[in-house]
Amino acid sequence: MPQEDLFSFSPAPSGKPGVQDAPLALRMSPQRLEDFAGQEHILGEGKLLRRAIEADRLTSVIFFGPPGSGKSGLARLIAAKTRSAVEELNAVTIGIPEVKKVLERAAWRRKSQNQKTLIILDEIHHFNRTQQDALLPSVERGEITLIGLTTENPNVYINSALLSRFTAFEFNPLEAEHLEKITRRAIKAVNADLAPEALAHWIEMSGGDARRILNALEIAVMTTPEDASGKRTITLETAEDSIQKRALRYDRRGDEHYDHASAFIKSMRGSDPDAALYWAAKMLAAGEDPRFVARRLIICASEDVGNADPQALVVAAAALEAAEFVGMPEAKLVLAQAILYVACAPKSNAAAAAAAAAFAEVESGPRREVPAHLRDSHLDSKSRGHGAGYRYPHDFPGHFTVQEYMPAPAVFYRPSDQGFEKELQRRLEKWRPQKTP
Repeated sequence: MPQEDLFSFSPAPSGKPGVQDAPLALRMSPQRLEDFAGQEHILGEGKLLRRAIEADRLTSVIFFGPPGSGKSGLARLIAAKTRSAVEELNAVTIGIPEVKKVLERAAWRRKSQNQKTLIILDEIHHFNRTQQDALLPSVERGEITLIGLTTENPNVYINSALLSRFTAFEFNPLEAEHLEKITRRAIKAVNADLAPEALAHWIEMSGGDARRILNALEIAVMTTPEDASGKRTITLETAEDSIQKRALRYDRRGDEHYDHASAFIKSMRGSDPDAALYWAAKMLAAGEDPRFVARRLIICASEDVGNADPQALVVAAAALEAAEFVGMPEAKLVLAQAILYVACAPKSNAAAAAAAAAFAEVESGPRREVPAHLRDSHLDSKSRGHGAGYRYPHDFPGHFTVQEYMPAPAVFYRPSDQGFEKELQRRLEKWRPQKTP
């Protein structure tokens, strides 16, 4: 049997371009579960999703995860195996009228032919609440099985009524072994040779996105002439030309945004300057606003360094001002300096804990009024006795004197033994034991 040429043109019976005219990534969609690479946590032997697909008993699901992780490929595989009628939609290009027509066809099939309809809805997160609600009755009546595909967190973008009828499956970025399996299968199909270093480069640059590699392979094959034997040999140089920039999985509005910010702060809190600098660099390289990075830096300087090194907050605040003044790309140097300072500073969350305790006391502690001797004396010192009896600390040795500053005294701030806070601890140990006269 002659080898299939995935780059030949094969018109469909209708005269329209057939599947051979589609992008390579689409043509290489797996036809069997055995050919599917990755996502073993949901598709491994005996897993719920695999059993449902094999038995053609799939209920409505959402596949969510990064681009090129296999969501669309698995949906097409399911469509090829099911006995249901299949409708493929994209939430970006349709509205309520089109949705209603699809649902009317599904209701007719169910009533007249006792056949269910499988709807594959790509980019489902682009549907607003009204559009999502339009799907709900058909899902509940069992007229349709819906496969929603999205790169976003469904808990954020899908309304709770619809989400409660779904089973959500998260797809992970593909590992190197999965990407190699997919690439080797595609290389065999297009009758090409791929240098090992070229494959390694594509895997490194892909960011776990198989579609990115297949697109690069398609470009490489189409621009590489055949040799005498009819084969194309893809070298490292060709591979590098075919995938110009490393893929970064980062969405400023989605999970990646918050996950990276979390990793950034936790790395600084954990005193790992290298990790903190890496996460910040990745955010900035993906187009994140430098002010967002600077704000997280300021928060960490106060929350996690605190008075163990009061200079950290000064440095962080100065970095924000300087970054706004110089702009990118130079702002990355300013932020890097401040990030390294905060990450390497001694750590204490005593100030943050004290603030939390004080606010909790205001909310649920005993009600306290300002003592008369602490009240403002400018207006009512004679008529109401405001300020009477106040002891001015600077008039006493060591600029300290004992007096009541809060009725029913409570302790909120407990300095640690880290950095400068050790000195603050020493001072408070001297002052706090003294009793109010």
